[in-house]
This record gives sequence, C-alpha cells and structure tokens, in this order.
Amino acid sequence: METEKVKCLIIGSGPAGYTAAIYAARANLSPVLYEGLQPGGQLTTTTDIENFPGYPEGISGTQMMEDLRKQAERFGADLRFGVATAADLSKSPYKITIDEEKVIEAQTIIIATGAAAKYLGLEDEKKYAGMGVSACATCDGFFYRKKVVAVVGGGDTACEEASYLAGLASKVYLIVRKPFLRASKIMQERVMNNEKIEVLFEHNAVGLYGDNGVEGVHLVKRMGESDEQRYDLAIDGFFLAIGHKPNSDIFKPYVDTDETGYILTEPGTPRTKVPGVFAAGDVADPHYRQAITAAATGCMAAIEAERFLLN
Repeated sequence: METEKVKCLIIGSGPAGYTAAIYAARANLSPVLYEGLQPGGQLTTTTDIENFPGYPEGISGTQMMEDLRKQAERFGADLRFGVATAADLSKSPYKITIDEEKVIEAQTIIIATGAAAKYLGLEDEKKYAGMGVSACATCDGFFYRKKVVAVVGGGDTACEEASYLAGLASKVYLIVRKPFLRASKIMQERVMNNEKIEVLFEHNAVGLYGDNGVEGVHLVKRMGESDEQRYDLAIDGFFLAIGHKPNSDIFKPYVDTDETGYILTEPGTPRTKVPGVFAAGDVADPHYRQAITAAATGCMAAIEAERFLLN
C-alpha cells in the first residue's frame, strides 16, 4: 500500500477543517486535508446562514464553505477528495488509511470529521430538505417567525429546541414517541410551562406533505394497546431533535469519547489524550454545534499542532 509522510494531516472539511487548514498553511506546516464524504460538511445542507459574524446579508452554507476552501488553497493547503477509512494512533508517526488504498503517516493530526444529525428515515425528509425540514433550530429558527413548527424528540435537545423556537414561532408542537419526556426535570418544566408549546405524547411522524415546501405532517397517535388514530397537522417547519452521531468510530480505540461518541478533549483545548492528535468542530462538541464555534476550535487545533511540532 502506498505511503506518504506529512507534518500535519486534517481530516474533514467543515468550518473546523478548513479553518485549521488556513492557519496551518500560514504557519508553513504544509497541511494535507481530506474532505471526506460530504465536502463542506453539514453546512452544505443549510440554505442560509444569517448568524455568522461578518455577513450582514447572510450567506448560503455552500458558498461559505467554498470561500473557506479557496482561502485555505490560497495559502497552500493541499486539499484532496478522500475518506479516512482506518486509523492507527498507537505510536507516532500516526497512520491514517485513505479510501482503503493509501496510508498517510502524520506527525500531527486534526480530527474535524463532524457529526451527522439523526433523521427519522422518511423519504419526505430528503424531499423537503432545506424546504421546511431542519436539524438545527438555532440555524434556521429565524425563518419561522410567527409561523407554526413541529419538533421531533423527547430529550433535552428537543426541549431546548422547542423552547428556543417558542421565542420565534407562533406555535410549537413537540412530537414525542413515548408517553413521557426523557429530558431533565428543569427542561421538562420549561416546556410544560410554555403556553406556545403543545406536547403530543405517543405520536409518530410518518410523513410530510406540501406543494412548495412543508405544509403539514402526517401523524399516528397510539390509542391504547392496539388502536391508533391517523391525522394531519398543518405546520410550516419540521425540526429534528433526536440527536447527532459524531463521526468518530475509527478513532475510538485511541482517544476517549463520551457515551454518544463525541471525542473528549482537555477542557478549553482541542488536545486529545494522544500527543499531537487534536479534535475540532462538531466531532468534539455536543453543546454548541455552530459554524463559528467549529471554526474557532479549528484555529485552536492548528495553533496547537504548530506548537507541538516546534517542541
């Protein structure tokens, strides 16, 4: 198998990966970045980004990632298509297999592989992507001011998203599969005490409908052991809050992760427990998951890599 030696390898191409590439390239680390399955990351599924500082008119996720990519290229980052399929972080230089056919031996690695929002698996979720279906209330909630939205989920994230959306929308339905909420007590109270939020327990969303975007959701309500009621509910937006899956599987034997799979780093830094291996962006962030926080940790990781190589 072909082998290549590099000083700094960046895996992933969202705001964290590209920002890391910009900083690493400017520090003459000659970074090599592999873009992964979804070049540009989750943001390429977001239509408009209006909360990233410096864009008063807003910008599309795809355009922003293209701009970051060009900026990294301008400073000499080597950006490549390819997916990291295996990792050996047991000793330096660390080995990452790309597309099962090439091994990169790296002195430092920045893991910026992101996370993927979990979906229900309905065909309609794909059909209405960017047209009423979202997995990020803080990204897209603003577009539903004074409109009616539904949030799917029963945990803390779902309650947080419902509460956030209640500050913008005229009405929020929280669609919960179980007869109870899994969220912490304080989050449950916040939802139950908010007059704009209506919780629909023992409900399943089985489809969406609408001509030019989401106009409603097909629901099934459980009524006792064997009975169910099917009905349609008019909504303008459909938000998924059933969790994210961090793309960390190949690194798990070597770095610490939480029970969901988020990579654990030293508090306030992108350092993992493996010297010279750093994690940035959503793969290590279960809390904020914003483009700006991902970009910030990408910057931190590149500075840490530069310092590590100087020692």
